[in-house]
Amino acid sequence: MHAAPRDTAVPEITPEILAAADGYLIGFPTRFGVAPAQVKAFFDSTGQLWQTGALLGKPMGMFFSTASQHGGQESTAFSFLPHLVHHGLIYVSLGTPSPYMFDIDAVVGGSPWGAGVIAGADGSLLPTHKEIEIAEIQGALFADVVVKLTASNPTPPAAAAAAVDKAPVPVASAAAPPAPDASTSKPAEASSAGTPKSGSPSKSGGRVRQLLDKFKSMFG
Repeated sequence: MHAAPRDTAVPEITPEILAAADGYLIGFPTRFGVAPAQVKAFFDSTGQLWQTGALLGKPMGMFFSTASQHGGQESTAFSFLPHLVHHGLIYVSLGTPSPYMFDIDAVVGGSPWGAGVIAGADGSLLPTHKEIEIAEIQGALFADVVVKLTASNPTPPAAAAAAVDKAPVPVASAAAPPAPDASTSKPAEASSAGTPKSGSPSKSGGRVRQLLDKFKSMFG
């Protein structure tokens, strides 16, 4: 498919490397409008990361290369979303920050899903200055998102979720009400069976509230 020989100077990524990163901006060519088999096979090998939640809450963006203008740059991003969803990754889109994305005078790769290049059927076309500028903007915007997420949340989401799951939840016990005075007491009004009084949350609702408060406190 006219692919250039692999540059041996470029290191080959492994699933373990993903766990150490704060975010991922990945680029790959398309194959019939979806990610190529090599990319899908790599993410299929990340099952251990999925089991431990190592990628939970981390940002990810994508950019693409296609042979033609309608080679599936947008559909490749859309069809790859299940991988992100199952890992709990946050997809960071590009939007339309460059006027070149509205250019109708020339063929320009890229979309709100991510930057892109039209490489031609034989892969001989190089990125244009317009496509390069769109890619540079995406890189800057993505880096800004990563910095904001890591600065506001120093605790990895996976570790925070595990801590909340293991932490004991205290059960509040209400003090017993004083015994009514038989001389002044009135018959209690009947209430609907199974319906808690107003202002008294149910046991399950109280537990959820406690979990939420504990989770929020861990993030300051």
